[in-house]
Amino acid sequence: MSERYNYKEAVKNDVRQYLEENWEKGKRITDEDRMTLHDDMFIADSVTGNGSGSYTFNSYEAEENVCHNLDLLGEALDEFCTDSATLREKLCGEWADVTIRCYMLGQVEGEVFDEWNEKCDEEDEDGEE
Repeated sequence: MSERYNYKEAVKNDVRQYLEENWEKGKRITDEDRMTLHDDMFIADSVTGNGSGSYTFNSYEAEENVCHNLDLLGEALDEFCTDSATLREKLCGEWADVTIRCYMLGQVEGEVFDEWNEKCDEEDEDGEE
């Protein structure tokens, strides 16, 4: 039996990595920045895979990630108001994996942005001493 893939932690780690690679170190993230970053990460293959339609670029791996997370897939489909015709047309492991990642992005990005800003604040305090 394979272990349940932890989408929440995986997407949080990808958001952190995205910020490390694409955001200025020490620069706080404003409310406006949050919207822009969300839009950018929503299509970033390194975070959601939504740009190309695949995060894993491996159908088997994507299916393994999804197979124990059908509850999350259901939540994501409800969130994105996916109708049954779209579901029948699109459903495959990679599409389901990307759909869950896009859903989870909205669930975790605020927490990661807050962590980033807290880190910026700590570095500012350390620099003032």
